[in-house]
This record gives sequence, structure tokens and C-alpha cells, in this order.
Amino acid sequence: MATLAALTADDLRAVMEGFRDGLRSHQADINRLNVYPVPDGDTGTNMALTLEAVVAELAGVDAGAGLPEVCKAIGHGSLMGARGNSGVILSQLLRGMSERMAMAEAPGVGGAELSDALEHASGLARKAVVRPVEGTILTVAAAAAEGAQAGGDTLLGVLESAHTTAAEALAHTPDLLPVLAQAGVVDAGGAGYLLLLNALLLVVDGRPLPEPDGVTETIDYSAVSAVMTGEDRESEPHVSDLRYEVMYLLHAPDESIDAFKEVWAGIGDSIVVVGGDGLFNCHIHTDDIGAAIEAAVDAGRPSRIRVTDLADQVEEERWVREAAAEAVVEPTGPVPTTSVVAVVTGEGIGRIFRSLGVHHQVVGGQTMNPSTADLVKAVEAVGSDEVVVLPNNKNIRPVAEQVDALSDKTVRVVNTGSIVEGFAALLAYDPGAGAAANVAAMTESAARVVPAEITRAVRDAATDAGDVHEGDWIGLSRDGVVSIADNPVMATRLLLSRLLDEHHELITLIEGEGAKAGDTRLISEWLSEEYPDVALEVHHGGQPLYPYLLGLE
Repeated sequence: MATLAALTADDLRAVMEGFRDGLRSHQADINRLNVYPVPDGDTGTNMALTLEAVVAELAGVDAGAGLPEVCKAIGHGSLMGARGNSGVILSQLLRGMSERMAMAEAPGVGGAELSDALEHASGLARKAVVRPVEGTILTVAAAAAEGAQAGGDTLLGVLESAHTTAAEALAHTPDLLPVLAQAGVVDAGGAGYLLLLNALLLVVDGRPLPEPDGVTETIDYSAVSAVMTGEDRESEPHVSDLRYEVMYLLHAPDESIDAFKEVWAGIGDSIVVVGGDGLFNCHIHTDDIGAAIEAAVDAGRPSRIRVTDLADQVEEERWVREAAAEAVVEPTGPVPTTSVVAVVTGEGIGRIFRSLGVHHQVVGGQTMNPSTADLVKAVEAVGSDEVVVLPNNKNIRPVAEQVDALSDKTVRVVNTGSIVEGFAALLAYDPGAGAAANVAAMTESAARVVPAEITRAVRDAATDAGDVHEGDWIGLSRDGVVSIADNPVMATRLLLSRLLDEHHELITLIEGEGAKAGDTRLISEWLSEEYPDVALEVHHGGQPLYPYLLGLE
């Protein structure tokens, strides 16, 4: 293709689509780099979801629209769809770029306009972060802007220079952040930002996006853990130990935001506030959820409030990373007509799934959802031409549904929303039957199970079962919170007493990390006394966060 001298509105659409595709293909690699701040969701996932929102916004812009309309959609879509700290900062970078690109005259965005856009974006993003830290995406964006200034007059020259300096800055991020140096990785957000420049090179000069290369094995997680927990405080900055991530959209007058930021500066860190014209996307790590939300009420009107327990994400991220590094022994023997790929959440659960005939496992869980690429890779790894996927989590179902269109194989999904439903589905699995027949039988079998789980509340909440306080043990079913107690045994008893009826004959109980043998024995003894006709099967699953998963059949 001929090298472009300027970017038109259609070219800019193509850049956003290429950037989205690049983030999706590199999502797992970027997620594994995510060690600072830890763990603000998954950097690769959050950035990819932010770009999905941009592309969706652009889909609503009429074909033939000019740069102003396209640039407005990019800015608005990224603001409304930003996820996590990395997504919010990225949205500010895209907003800054689009503001300046929208001003370009015919034939479009040339070298000078791109250079100006990169510089403006870098400045806006840095201003949006209350306490900027070097060695992050901000450093890489600043380097790109600096390189663009030295790139000459042509669009390609500016872009090549920006990419070169940004890549060099990314490689040096460990020199600026000790946690990156000790983990042996570069900054995750910076790696994602570099893909934006790759997407620009794709459209401007036809250069293909880089292939994912895998980074999991390079990370020294013991060193990262030491920095997280404060065992090594000699190197600053260290990773925040604040408990919650709070995000929301804030509708407020622009002049109120400075005072709003001052309030937030006193209650947390990792603070990013982006937007303007009365609408802002706000992100903070804090131990005081109430104060973080009250500040918004004082300034204006918050909406789309999201609160995430970062400690839970740390625990599940640890398990997923460890599990991903372990060798998994897949079933051997003749290739069946239909193979099964399942998402698993614990070492013991993995063993049980293998014993029931699962041919390939993908590690993941409630907060660490595998990507579409992860599932496609697993499907392609099995020898069968027909494959059934068990997502075993409601959040993973939509991702699993995309796999069939991305594979030459026949891929069908049994919409299992829990591990126990996955177990039940596998009882009806027939390796010699086709995928369609298996889906019908396995779906029917999974439907016979009532899934439930025991976990610990991470915040206060009002529920149909009563008021929940942080630290309470709660029992959950498909209908939400069913039981509340001050210990896991009582929470399990109350849960079962409210779910069991005369039709139930078997309870499957899967012990997770934190489950105590004495507690399991007390539950078993109570069940045999109160429900003597109901059998109990106990398995060790090793799943994080949930000491007990239960299935009633």
C-alpha cells in the first residue's frame, strides 16, 4: 500500500479498530505484566474494554462523517467506557489526541498535527493523575510526544520517531519503578499504549501489528510479593496497600473538580479524574468507600458506581498465575469425536475435571476471566473437530460464545455458570457423540443442580436476607445472598436449610483455600442429623476466595 500523507476520518476509525484488535490479541501478555499498581483489574483487559467502547461509539457515527464527528466519538466513547486506572488514563490520552486531530484541515491529520496531538494528550493525561508516577504509561506517552517533535514534517517520520522513543522509554520503565525491576517486566500500561502507535503504523504504512510473545514465565512473583507486602520498603514508590477500587461517572460543574480532587487526595491514591464539560470519569484506591462516594455527592451527581475489592483480585491473580505456570497433564488415548474445554479455578477442581474427561483446561475465575484468545487457543489444542466449552462462570459465558466464529472447528457452549454445574454437565458427556448431542445432554444434566457458595463479605450491604457487614460470612445462590452468619459453618447450615427440599438427594461440597477440616466435619455431622436421606460428597478444590462451593441435586 502507498504510505499515507495524512489521516482522514475513515483512517482514524481504522486506527481505533486496529488498536482494539491489538489490545485483544496482546491482552493476556499485558495482563501478566500488571504488577503496578496491583491489581487494578487487569491492565490488558481494561484497556481492551475501553477500546471496545470507542469502537462501539464509532459504529453509531454515520459513514462519511468528518474528523470532528469521529474525534468526538473517540473522546466520548473512551470516557464513558473507561475501565480501571489504566483505562481511565488511556481515555484521557485518546481524548487529548482527538481534541487536536479534530482541528485538522483538509486533507487530514498530517505530521505536524499528529505531533501536536501526542503532546497535548500527554499533558492532559499527566494533569488528570493527582500523583503522577514515572515508569508508567505517562512516561511512555511523554516519550512518544518528545519523539514526535523530532520526527520531521511527514506523518510517517513523526510516527516512526514517536514509536522509537516510546519503545525505548518502555524498555527503561524498570529503571524508574523498583517493583518492575524486581519482577523483571516493563510497565503494562505503557506496553498497551505502544500498541496505539503500532495501530497508527498499520494504517499509515501497512506495517502489521506485532504478534503476542508471552511474558508469564519472566516474572519473579516472589520479588513482587515482597514489594507489595512491604517486606522491602527501601525502594519507593511501593505498591498501594489500600483495599478498594472505586470508580464512577461524575456529573458536576467543571469548577467543582479541583475541590473534589483535594478531598480525594486525603482519602486514597491512584487517583485519576478525566473529562470535562460537566462529565468526568473518576478512579481512586481507598479504604473509605463512603467518603469516596460522598465527595461526588458534594460536587454533583455520581452514576455507574463500581467498587472492587483489590485484596480479592490479588488472591485470585496469584492463583491464576501460579496455575498457569504449572504443567497440566491432559487426557491421552484416542481422539474423541467431541472434546471438552473447561475453565477451572483450583488445582483440585482441575484434577476432578480431568478425571471426568476434560481434554484441555483454561485457568480463570470471578475476577480473572480468561480472554477469547485463551479459549480459542485451548480449542485449537485439542485433536477433535468438535468441541464443547464449559465456561463455569456467568462472566465467561459471553466470551465463550465468541469462540465458534474464530475457529474452523465446531464449537458449542454449555452455559454452566458455576463449577458444580460443570461437574454435573460432565456426568452426561459422551466422547463418541457429536457436539450438538452433547450440548443437549450436558445442558439438561447441569440444570438439575442448584449451585451455591460460601464466601466472606468485603463491604456492608443491604440484602433480601438482611443487612450484611464487612467480614460476615454469607451464603449465595442464584437468587443472591441467602444466609448471613459470623462463621462459615453457620452460614453453610443456614444456606442449605433454605435451599434443600424433599427432591434433593445429593450435595456436592468442594473445599477451597481456607476451608478447615473441622468446619467440614461439623457441616457433615449437622447434615446427617437434619437431613439423613441426603448424601454428601466432599472434594478438595483448592479454589481461592470461596471456602465452599456446593451443588444440590
